[in-house]
Order: sequence, then structure tokens, then C-alpha cells
Amino acid sequence: MYKVLKFSYFLVFLALFACGEGKKQDKTSGEGKDESTDTIEQVETTDEKVILFFGNSLTAAYGLETEQGFPNLIQQRIDSLGLNYTVINSGLSGETTSGGLNRLDWVLNQDVDIFVLELGANDGLRGIPLDKSRENLQKIIDAVQEKNPETTIILAGMQIPPNMGLEYTAEFRGMYSDLAEENDILLIPFLLEGVAGEPELNLEDGIHPTAEGQKIVAENVWDILGPTVLMEKTEGPSRD
Repeated sequence: MYKVLKFSYFLVFLALFACGEGKKQDKTSGEGKDESTDTIEQVETTDEKVILFFGNSLTAAYGLETEQGFPNLIQQRIDSLGLNYTVINSGLSGETTSGGLNRLDWVLNQDVDIFVLELGANDGLRGIPLDKSRENLQKIIDAVQEKNPETTIILAGMQIPPNMGLEYTAEFRGMYSDLAEENDILLIPFLLEGVAGEPELNLEDGIHPTAEGQKIVAENVWDILGPTVLMEKTEGPSRD
């Protein structure tokens, strides 16, 4: 059963090698539209719990059909296990932590039981000061917890090439583990583990996973998400 609902957007990419950089995605359904008029497939009111993936082009499955992206692969696994969850893909190509913070209120208009936060890669690839990226991620975490303290938050850790210098690169990598520890939230140590740097698992841009790469990413996500979903099979977070 296909239940992934995608928030579809298109942005002009600002920096070389940024997630979403390079040639336009051929299959982006929202291309050429204003953000405010993009079609949104609304979630009908049900008793199903919601897992929301909030991220950039990695979540949006840039260069692929949405069905090939890791959020939909997670939905397929959930369905195969007979679990009562609907996955929402709120990935936006080119998104930064600042952009994510700006659209968060709108995304949180719906009830969310598990919030998977996958942002920051574009900040790092563009050399945005890390104190600002960290501040934005913290504000996103705070807003989700304020909306519903029972929402489970999973932070997707990222790493970047050493283009910005070794100190910046190391601080960027450590930012995610620090935030996870300080906020007592779950952490995917490195979302692209086993995929980054492997040419056969990435598109021509060397950044975005192929369909096979997305399968590995889905396993990385499931390693953390799976136990949480299985634990909450019969009793999930309360809703407002």
C-alpha cells in the first residue's frame, strides 16, 4: 500500500555542490510553480500515527521518482510489518536550516508522532557559520517539542567534504551528536553511511544517492527508527 504523501517544491540552488546543485531534476512535479501554489496531498484524518521526514533533497529523492526515496522505502517496510503509521515526505531540494525553520510552522499544522530532522548539509556545503546552523536546528527541535512534548525526534547526522577546512568539517560532524545529547533525542550517526563516496551508489553529481543508494540510506534510518516504531506499535505518543 502506497501511503507516502509528498510536499513538492522547487528552489533555485545557490551553491556549487549543495544538495540540490546541478541540473534540474527531470521528474520534479512542482517545477515552474510558485511555492505557495504547489499541490499538497493532504492527509485525511485517520487513527494512524504519522512519521514526518523533514529535510532537503536527500529526503526529497532528488533525481529519482519519489517512490524510490528512502521515506517511501520506510513506508513499504512499515506496511509489510502491519504497523499503523503513515509516512509524510516533507523534503525540499536546496533547503537549509534557515529555510526549514521558516516553513516549520506550516508543516506542524498536522499531528506528528515521529519527526525525522534531516537538515544541515546545504549549510555545511555553503560554509554557513555553524553557530547559526546549530541555532536553527535547536529552534526546530524546540518548536516540535513545544507543539507536542510526546513527539519522538530523530536527528539525521551528516558529514561534509573538507572543502571548508578540517576544523569546520570536524565541528560540523560533531554538531549533530552534540544536539542529540543535549536534547536527549535519537541520532542517526551518518545518514549516508555506506553511500557517500561510492560512485556506483550516487548520481552523476556525486552527492545524491541512486535508487540502490537509497536502499542503503533506508537501512541506516531503520536502524534507529525501527526499534522506536516497533516499541510504539501498541502505544504511541499522545496528540494535542
